[in-house]
Amino acid sequence: MSSSNYYDVTSWHVGNPSEDVGEVINSIIADIKERQNASNVNDGGKPGAVIYLPPGDYRLRTQVLIDISFLRIQGSGHGFTSSSIRFNVPEDEWPDLHELWPGGSRVLVDLPVGDSADPASGAAFLVERAGSPRISSVEFANFCIDGLHFTPDGSNLPAENTYVNGKTGIHVASANDSFRVNEMGFIYLEHALTIHNADALSIHNNFIAECGSCIELRGWGQASKITDNLIGAGFKGHSIYAENHGGLLVTANNVFPRGASSVRFSGVTRSSVTNNRLHSFYPGMVVLEGNSSENLVATNHFLRDHEPWTPFLGIGNGLDDLHGILTVSGSNNSVIGNHFSQIIDSASIRPEGATPVIVRLREGAGNFVSNNHVVAMNVHSSTSDDCFEAQVDALLATDDVEDLAVTAVQVDPASARNTILDSGSDAQVVADRGTNAVRATPTL
Repeated sequence: MSSSNYYDVTSWHVGNPSEDVGEVINSIIADIKERQNASNVNDGGKPGAVIYLPPGDYRLRTQVLIDISFLRIQGSGHGFTSSSIRFNVPEDEWPDLHELWPGGSRVLVDLPVGDSADPASGAAFLVERAGSPRISSVEFANFCIDGLHFTPDGSNLPAENTYVNGKTGIHVASANDSFRVNEMGFIYLEHALTIHNADALSIHNNFIAECGSCIELRGWGQASKITDNLIGAGFKGHSIYAENHGGLLVTANNVFPRGASSVRFSGVTRSSVTNNRLHSFYPGMVVLEGNSSENLVATNHFLRDHEPWTPFLGIGNGLDDLHGILTVSGSNNSVIGNHFSQIIDSASIRPEGATPVIVRLREGAGNFVSNNHVVAMNVHSSTSDDCFEAQVDALLATDDVEDLAVTAVQVDPASARNTILDSGSDAQVVADRGTNAVRATPTL
């Protein structure tokens, strides 16, 4: 039996979804609001609807405004494929490539360049509603949002490598409850997913890569989760960023390079970063700042190595090797059972001749650092024009390496009354033993 609350963009009578799917979806939302106009009919009245995007390319020239609860926009395939690799292949080789563009159910964001002072202006999907109650249970599932191209930023980089275009995939501007972003693909957007004031948000099983920033939880929020995603931001942005959140769960994500940070918390409390695989070309992989306190960072695998792909050689995030792979400015955090691999060429260390820092406690008190394993190796880095080959070769390389001297844990004077157990030899833990409790890892 067909449902009047199920819409297919290809069969809707208003607009052309291939030319402007934004116009089509806005027309459908207007229809839902017109038909579901009573808030209490037989203990219901506003069940919401499903809007379906079959596999295909849908250009979006009009921003979609979502101001109703219980709306699900879904497709049939996240369609991700690397645009960065394609744009860094000589154009005369494109005819030999099996695919040139992402696929699946694909929304091509073709909006005018957004106002940098108003990030919402460049969003393909804007969720915004005033009043009470909060907008609830909006879902995005199983389609691709493609920003198409990056633009020049005034540097010497080719435009397609800047991670800048003023475009956002999904921007949630209003307080919200129980939103879901599942099985989506986001590519070539300056901001993939920006959500303000989230409660019980689930971001799960998405492919979010080659975007300036991937996941940004802004404003404040609680009881949300970021789980089982494949994520990789650009060097100017964050793979996962959250501010003023409590009870946030970041688990089982595979975070690729080359984000300026893998996970960055500002003013986040009583939250967890656990069981993630984190890979970066720069220091500052995980940052707890702004008095982020009572958080658990546990059983993650950190890999910091070198950029092996020729187009991005020499790019950095502005931090030197004294900054730390994991930095903490807050109190009563637990850093337990993590594995850190620092696999770098000693000739590249900055400042020159410095001893790289792995865990750095900058400010706060009462942090607990225990049973972390640090592997630090000096390697002679190599590069390649082939992105996939270069990255896999770098990941698998374990030969021709030698030990690299590192500071496993450094405690700055502004951080005190911390406990550091079995996370580095006596020489590798730099801390005032009079104001911090230290038990070094035994050595042979």
